[in-house]
Amino acid sequence: MSFSSNVKKELTCVPLGTRHCMIAEIAALILMSGEIKCENGAYSVKFQTENAAVARKYFTMIKKTFNINTKVVFKVSKKFHKKQTYILHIKDHEASLKVLKATTVLKADQEKLIIRDYVDLTIIQSICCKRAYLRGAFLGAGSVSDPEKGYHLEFVSPALKHAEFIKEVMSSLEMDPKIVPRKNNYVVYLKEGTQIVDLLNIMGAHIALMELENIRIIKEVRNNVNRIVNCETANLKKTVSAAVRQVQDIEYIQDTIGISALPDNLQEVATYRLEYPSATLKELGELISHPVGKSGVNHRLKKISEIAEQTRQIRGGVKND
Repeated sequence: MSFSSNVKKELTCVPLGTRHCMIAEIAALILMSGEIKCENGAYSVKFQTENAAVARKYFTMIKKTFNINTKVVFKVSKKFHKKQTYILHIKDHEASLKVLKATTVLKADQEKLIIRDYVDLTIIQSICCKRAYLRGAFLGAGSVSDPEKGYHLEFVSPALKHAEFIKEVMSSLEMDPKIVPRKNNYVVYLKEGTQIVDLLNIMGAHIALMELENIRIIKEVRNNVNRIVNCETANLKKTVSAAVRQVQDIEYIQDTIGISALPDNLQEVATYRLEYPSATLKELGELISHPVGKSGVNHRLKKISEIAEQTRQIRGGVKND
């Protein structure tokens, strides 16, 4: 089972709240995965999902909130590898009106009933109702990627206005979602691990939250270790390369003008560098008779390199002459 499926399974087990919270959750489910029809003045509501747990929760909330028995149809698609689909249908006109008006999906406008792709803010004024609404939206058409592969949580809405409504609800809870069109839908998404953790907490998926947090911590530690190792490797390469150049310069001086031609303070450093080619600057500084720090050793080695370069230029000029 995928991480996203586990999140949905956990969300379906969140205890049902008060009546107004269930209405908020039902509203989101209908707007995300529902279909509203009006034929010959009679309204009906159809909700469709491939998740049995989501279907059970929707059925239960409709029953508890409105005392309506929803007709359930189970379909299996042979075309898509026997994919199962649950269709929950409220065919009765009065029952459908009861649900649609309570959720404000159906609203009177100049003595006409208008089917809307958003709801009134009045049904999600409290924090608990906002939590329920986002939970319903996720159960209806939400998904979250496996945190081992990356951080991405999204809601897929068929209507731009509803996508903007979801974004507004999330923003009111101190999140920063983005909206992007995808085919005929609009996707509200989060890509930051911390914000996805916050949203899972808000919706009530606490077990999934802990799993994601554990993975985030492991990945963060792993990344930090990799950064440290890469940094140390780069520093080691840099140190080795510098030491090789220094030894080459000293050997050139030794073969040409002789190390004895160097000033006294440089002779000792040059001798120890030849003797200990892999020693660090700090170790070299501790070896000489009057110990100096890394900067002092580095300064002396630079002087030796300058003398070696000057010698090369002089000898090259002599050869050319």
